Amino acid sequence: MTDTEKFSGQGTGLTQQASGNPDRPYCEIDISGKEFWSTTADERERTFARLRAGSPISWQPPLEDNLLPVEDDHGYWAITTHRHLTEVTKRNADFLSGPGIVGDNMPVEMLEAAQSIIAMDPPRHTKLRRLVSAAFTPKQVRRIEDRIKGNARRVVDNLVEKARSAPDGRVDWVAECGALLPMHNFNDMMGVPEGEREKTSQQMTLLMSWGDDDVSGADREQKLGTMLQALVYMHELSARIVAERRENPQDDLFTALAQAEVDGERLTDHEIGSFFVLLTIAGNDTTRQSLAHGVRALTTHPEQRAWLAEDLEGRVTTAVEEIVRWATPIMTFRRTAAHDTELDGVPITAGDKLIMFYSSANRDEQAIERPHELDLSRHPNPHVSFGGGGIHHCLGNQLARFQLRALFVELLTRCPDIVAEEPELSPGSFFHVVKRMACRPFPN
Repeated sequence: MTDTEKFSGQGTGLTQQASGNPDRPYCEIDISGKEFWSTTADERERTFARLRAGSPISWQPPLEDNLLPVEDDHGYWAITTHRHLTEVTKRNADFLSGPGIVGDNMPVEMLEAAQSIIAMDPPRHTKLRRLVSAAFTPKQVRRIEDRIKGNARRVVDNLVEKARSAPDGRVDWVAECGALLPMHNFNDMMGVPEGEREKTSQQMTLLMSWGDDDVSGADREQKLGTMLQALVYMHELSARIVAERRENPQDDLFTALAQAEVDGERLTDHEIGSFFVLLTIAGNDTTRQSLAHGVRALTTHPEQRAWLAEDLEGRVTTAVEEIVRWATPIMTFRRTAAHDTELDGVPITAGDKLIMFYSSANRDEQAIERPHELDLSRHPNPHVSFGGGGIHHCLGNQLARFQLRALFVELLTRCPDIVAEEPELSPGSFFHVVKRMACRPFPN
């Protein structure tokens, strides 16, 4: 069987759990429409605030722009409060990840090829997470600390050079800085060859942009074909590198994954490829979006920038936590009810989908004081941007934090007055994507 056949979905179909009672009334506050997800975060937050106050667990119609509509998909439970979201993440026996972690229905093969341990349940999740954790350790992050700082200098060098050569001093933050830092760091850590690095980033952008017709096309078949091609490329690249590392080990994560062993078990090539895809997505987009929203926030909140600048090295760690909360780069994750159960007295039926809205939980007044204010000194900061606890808490959260600290220190040391203009956002309910954002590193 070829990779194309393997990922095509032929023979197994979709993840088609029954999703709720067709006679169950929908909430009058509808957050499933494409129009809702094409607005700004501030506009969406006004709606989320109403839900948190009156209907914190609400039954919603299926997402309007679902990638693969399923006949018996009757909707999902919207989880909008911090308290309920963290409870769902910790009840992994009741609320499963295996059927998929995005709101869309997808072929089983696509889940297997793209989502790795994040879309698995015990006992399989337990085994693979142990194997992966044996390679993805704090030692791996420390090994490339100097390289991360060097890459921060490298991308700020590029930003400065492009700005000084531009007639008006304006450059696209995303293309010339924000997207480059995680790309370089992740590929250094994994051991991706130089000639493949930009292509891996481009392919993952195509894979994760199914909600943006400008990127993936308007036709559903075209979107699926684009996603399939991206997955095939990533798995073939991973298999080729793993084969090389088994013959000639290097000091990189591909080698560590190829050699990882727990209780006599090793990762298969397909499991490594799936984890490679997951890390490429999570390792790039989470950091990339946090950087973009963070630079914009420093522009619109000059008093917070001034506070940070007073002791940049000493305050950046706390500031990064608030920037991640403010950005909430991943806005939703899905779970599926394993059996009939309840959540805070609300009856949940086996097969019901639940979508957790991280962007709402990170603005929950009951959990976070003054949540609508950017406060870089906020401590403690109980944001849920790295998962909210439970067995699926983000494995690479420390790597993301280190990258953000390194970039903001480098940027604000060399371009302390950088100005970021209004960003162009990509529609969609999963990633909080900044497609483009003009900035002036040296404003007039």
